[in-house]
Amino acid sequence: MKKSIMLLLTLEMLLGGCGSSGEIYIAGEETVPSVSPTSEEDSTVSDELKDKETLWIYVCGAVNTPGVYELPAGSRVYHAVQAAGGMLANAESRAVNQAEELSDGQQITIPTVEETQEGIPSEESAQTGISADGKININTASLEELCTLTGIGETRAQAIMEYREQNGGFHSIEELMNIDGIKEKIFEKLREQVTVG
Repeated sequence: MKKSIMLLLTLEMLLGGCGSSGEIYIAGEETVPSVSPTSEEDSTVSDELKDKETLWIYVCGAVNTPGVYELPAGSRVYHAVQAAGGMLANAESRAVNQAEELSDGQQITIPTVEETQEGIPSEESAQTGISADGKININTASLEELCTLTGIGETRAQAIMEYREQNGGFHSIEELMNIDGIKEKIFEKLREQVTVG
């Protein structure tokens, strides 16, 4: 009698164990579909992020945390400034076009109010980059002033500003041809409009 009871208990435990094992296995199977799409979604998101262009922007000058920042394509100057902790209290926010769309490798320099005022000639012009003879000084001109030159839009103007900062200024007007998109044909139109004074 005891043997039969023990046998029944053993069978019950074994069956229970199998049932339990079966349930875990089924639950595992059921959870696979719910986990799998998430993994696929993560993979898709990851692929999309790889496909999307990211921009590396150098922000310096009167900002809280100057440095190089990675931003998504389509970002504007004000996004880069925000990434750098915002402007300092003495920053001249009007010196840069904060709505301008960024390009990879761009440098954003935020000047102080004092720096902006120091750069204004007292006699020649109220604008910093115009010399006495009316030519645009490519070493001191603002983005807006550079954009007044023949064949120079915002992208090329920004490239001119980046070049002069990276190379300690232009030593001759011919160096303009080192800028992407400025070749001899455009340079010939600019020759009489610019100076490195």
